[in-house]
Amino acid sequence: MSQSPDSAPADAPVDPHADVPSTDPSAASGSGLEAEKQRRSAQIAALRESGTNPYPYRFDRTHTLAEIRSQWGELEAGVETDDAVSIAGRIMLKRDSGKLVFATVRDRTGDVQLFISKAVVGEDAFAAIKSLDLGDWIGADGTVMTTRKGELSVKPERVELLSKAIRPMPDKWHGLTDTDTRFRQRYADLIVNDDARRNFEIRHETVASFRRTLAAHGFIEVETPVLHPEVGGAHARPFTTHHNTLDMQLYLRIAVELYLKRLIVGGMERVYEIARTFRNEGISTRHNPEFTMMELYQAFGDWNDVMDITEELITTAARDALGTTIVDVRGEPVDLADPWPRKRMIDYASEGTGVELHPSMPVDDARRVAADHGVHVETRWGSGKIIEELFEATAEQSIVRPTFVTGHPVEISPLARVDRNDPFLTERFELFVDGRELANGYSELNDPAEQRARFEEEQAAKDAGDDEAGTVDEDYLRALEYGMPPTGGLGIGIDRLAMLLAGVDSIKEVILFPTLRPEAF
Repeated sequence: MSQSPDSAPADAPVDPHADVPSTDPSAASGSGLEAEKQRRSAQIAALRESGTNPYPYRFDRTHTLAEIRSQWGELEAGVETDDAVSIAGRIMLKRDSGKLVFATVRDRTGDVQLFISKAVVGEDAFAAIKSLDLGDWIGADGTVMTTRKGELSVKPERVELLSKAIRPMPDKWHGLTDTDTRFRQRYADLIVNDDARRNFEIRHETVASFRRTLAAHGFIEVETPVLHPEVGGAHARPFTTHHNTLDMQLYLRIAVELYLKRLIVGGMERVYEIARTFRNEGISTRHNPEFTMMELYQAFGDWNDVMDITEELITTAARDALGTTIVDVRGEPVDLADPWPRKRMIDYASEGTGVELHPSMPVDDARRVAADHGVHVETRWGSGKIIEELFEATAEQSIVRPTFVTGHPVEISPLARVDRNDPFLTERFELFVDGRELANGYSELNDPAEQRARFEEEQAAKDAGDDEAGTVDEDYLRALEYGMPPTGGLGIGIDRLAMLLAGVDSIKEVILFPTLRPEAF
C-alpha cells in the first residue's frame, strides 16, 4: 500500500449548491425547475447522440457501501490500497477541485466518498463526470483508499452513469419540510430525509422480529382472502366492491379473525397473518383507511396466554429494532421490559366519572352519567356500550405506560367469551400506550349457539342503522359446529406499534404511501 496524494483537500462538508449547473449552450433558456429539467434532458439527448445509453440495463457491484465501511473502516489515514471494488449509488454531494472531483454517493446501506482524479480516469471521462448532477445514479470501479484526513473513499478508474435524474433533488439543507409533499412524494422524502429512512427501517425490523418470535413459538404464517362476502371480525364500516363474473357484492376485509379461526377449527392450532386491512373511516394522525394488522390464534390457550405473548412480541421487537426496550413516551423514558399492569375497563370508567359503573346497571342510569360528562349516546346503545364511551372520554388519554385494559362488556365484544367470573363482561383486553390502542385480544367464543345469538344482535344493530355492526356469517357458524378448541386470539396494529418505536406522532410517518386527497396537477 502507498500513501495517498498530498493534494487531497480537507474533508469538509460540501454545500450542495456549490455544484453549479453547466452553462451548456444547448440547454434551453428559462429559469427555475422547468429550465433545469430541460438542461438535464438536453444532456440525455447529447448522450444518446454520442452512442451512450443514459439508462443502462444493469451494473454488477461487488460491495454495498456498508460493506466497504465494514471491511475497510479501520484503514489508517492517507493510505491507498490495491483492493478493487465496484460500487453503485446516487450522487448526494459533489465538489469540483480542478483536476479532482469529490462526490458522495449513497446506496440503501450508507454513504461513501468518491475521490475522482483526472489523471486516473482520463480527460474525456473526467469531463463527463464533471457534468454529472446531484441525484444521478452512478456505478464506479476502483480501489479503496483514505484521504489525508482519514475519509474512507473509493478512487475510481471508471465511472458509469446508471440513471440520469431529470428532476433535481429537494434541497438537502432546507429539507422537504411540507408534510403533505413529504407523504405524497415519499420517493423524494426518502432521498433527503434520514429520519424517514430510519422510521421504515424500524418498521421492517419490527415485522421481522414478530416473524422470528412467532416461529419460535410454533406459529405458522398463512394468507386469507382480502375480499369477503360478509362483514365481520371487528366493528367498522367496510369498503364495498363488485365482482362482475359472480355478480356479487364483496367487502374489503376489516379483519382476518373469522378466517383464521376457521383454520383453528381445521386443526392448524397456531396460525398468524400480517394482513393489509381496510376500514372506510376517517383519516387522522392515528387512522389510515388501509393499515396493517398482525393477528394470531392459539389453540388450547386463553386471554392470559395471549397477553403474555403480546408483551413478548412487542418487547422483543423494540430490542431488535432499537437495540433497547426503552422508548420515549410524552417526553419520559418508558421501559417496555417492565411488567405491564392489567386493569378493568369498568374500573377506569368508574374512577373517571366518580360513579360505580357496570354493564348490569339500568341503561337510563348509564345515560344520565354520560349526559353529566358530555358524552353523546345513541338510543340503541345499552349500558355496556355507554361504559366504553365513558372510558374513552374520561380515562383513555391518561394511560401512558403499556397497560392491558380488561373485562370489556359483552355488548361490545361479539366474538369474545363471557368472563368466567362475571356474565356481563368478557375475557377481552386492549393494550393501550400513550393513550393509543395498540392491540386487542380475548378468549375466543367457540359455542356456536351463543355465537349465533351474538351475530343476530349484530345484524339487528346494523338493520337499525349501525353501519359498523357485523352480519350473520353462516359459514363461520357452520365451522364452529365442527368444534373449535379453547383458543386465545390477538390483533396488534403494526402501524401504531411502529409509531411508538420510531417516536413519531402521525401514522403517516410509518406508512410509505398513506391515503391522501387527490393531487391537482
